[in-house]
Amino acid sequence: MKKPRAAKNGGVKRVNLGLQGGGSHGAFAWGVLDRLLADERVEIEAVTGASAGAMNAVVLAQGLAGGSREAARKTLRAFWEGVAKAAEASPLRKSPWEHAGGEWGFKHSPAYFFLDLLSRVASPYDVNPLNLNPLRDLVARLIDFERVRANTNLKVFISATNVETGRARVFRGGELTADHLLASACLPSIHQAVEIDGAAYWDGGYMGNPPLWPLFDNSSSDDAIIVQINPFKRPGVPRSARDIDDRLKEVVFNASLMRELRTVDFVTRLIDDGRLQGTGYRRVLIHMIGDEATLTPLGASSKLNAELAFLNMLFMAGTKAADTWLAAHFDDLGERSTLDLRKVFQGEEDALDGERVKRAAAYKRPK
Repeated sequence: MKKPRAAKNGGVKRVNLGLQGGGSHGAFAWGVLDRLLADERVEIEAVTGASAGAMNAVVLAQGLAGGSREAARKTLRAFWEGVAKAAEASPLRKSPWEHAGGEWGFKHSPAYFFLDLLSRVASPYDVNPLNLNPLRDLVARLIDFERVRANTNLKVFISATNVETGRARVFRGGELTADHLLASACLPSIHQAVEIDGAAYWDGGYMGNPPLWPLFDNSSSDDAIIVQINPFKRPGVPRSARDIDDRLKEVVFNASLMRELRTVDFVTRLIDDGRLQGTGYRRVLIHMIGDEATLTPLGASSKLNAELAFLNMLFMAGTKAADTWLAAHFDDLGERSTLDLRKVFQGEEDALDGERVKRAAAYKRPK
């Protein structure tokens, strides 16, 4: 059994954060960030994010630019309350049935139904040729990019997907502008692609939700805490066309993260087997803060709901999830992973092993 290492900086533990995107569900990550900022035993060294995760990362950097945790908490709250204020002008409204049932989504909303149908037959280039984007005004009003770029205490990485190459592009905090953030949150069914230096970009979640690889080479901390918004598993097989499409999008937005986690698991296995000694590979400790009980029942349409009551509900859920995780796992930081990747991929590995046996049998010489 390894002897526990003393926490760095007199009991303070440095961590990296990976923030998933997911529309207004990003308010859950706001709650997680608020709770982590309130705990002075935790120091955030680097943060990576896509879409709403990128928004949270950039606002966090703005708030921490002066070095104050309390300022960062206030800045995050001001941002999300600003989102709610801007949403008051949105045509999306819950139907009477959704109000009566206490639902947060818009599945029965005529406006949502119309916009969803429109996005399937017409592109943003057809319906919005002037490329008007209310999100740009919101970002410009609520985020001070000069402060973000000036913050050298927090390493920030946000991802976008290059439309032509299909590859992820990661932008760093020192270069960020409104265009970079809009690129990271550009859903192609809603917004025209965002051009940066002659290249067109879509939502970063397609190729990195969130991208973890920038953390491994650019930080001293071995701990990466993923704030999960999109559940890996969703019980039941979707039957309706809309539910099938929603689940497909969820799978796509999780695919890149699952691929990276498989790589981490593979490298960890090689380290455990002693096959990477002296190669410079280090053990990455993976953690995850989420709340599937709260987030899984919410429909995809609720990601467009920015009512203040909904955002506050998600904030409280995130705060509670982070508080529960810290109480159970703070001492594990710097020592071990608390996300059991072998369990996550157990069934997949068993199936793969079975396939290997079958293939090996095919190469046996006949008796």
